[in-house]
Amino acid sequence: MTLIYRLILLLVLLLVLRCMFRERSFWKQVTAAMVIVPIVLRLLMIK
Repeated sequence: MTLIYRLILLLVLLLVLRCMFRERSFWKQVTAAMVIVPIVLRLLMIK
């Protein structure tokens, strides 16, 4: 179950990263970076 959870998180992380690098607006890039932080923490199992 944990493996499936991590795979889903990895997929979401990759999609957000792709969106962040394709976005031209600075503030949307900052928003994506703020979303990435909790996803990475969850992926590493850090609460």
